[in-house]
Amino acid sequence: MDGLALARVVHVIGVVLWIGGVAMVTTVLLPTLRKMDQDENPIALFERFEAAFSRQAKVVTVLTGLSGFYMLEKMDAWGRYQSLDYWWLHAMTLVWVLFTVVLFLLEPLVLHRWFLENGERRPAATLRVAQGFHILLLALSLVAIAGAVAGSHGWFFF
Repeated sequence: MDGLALARVVHVIGVVLWIGGVAMVTTVLLPTLRKMDQDENPIALFERFEAAFSRQAKVVTVLTGLSGFYMLEKMDAWGRYQSLDYWWLHAMTLVWVLFTVVLFLLEPLVLHRWFLENGERRPAATLRVAQGFHILLLALSLVAIAGAVAGSHGWFFF
């Protein structure tokens, strides 16, 4: 297996683990927590779960980014950023940048504290906001994935 093929494998597995985890949090965990009795402390359960997933997400987003940039370099494909035919490359990059900023900057510096403080006072509203944020990120991710699969197989929208 050459370097480009290995990078594709790492990239796809990274996306599956990362966005698959986001999908599970968005469509299963958060709705379940929102239905829990507040006496069961859904905020504490979310924090435990999210801490474990955050570690995985950080590793796979770094691997996904490195493999993506490696493929761009190896294929000399940087020029694709100048064409709307490759809008999905912009979308993938945007999603990666958003998640990287959230995972490495916003979550440890702002979001973790905000979630705990607001979750203590208004757990239902806090979980609703968290789910809305996750829905937005998941939707953007799915658009980028759909575009990347279609575009990499020659289906261009423009």
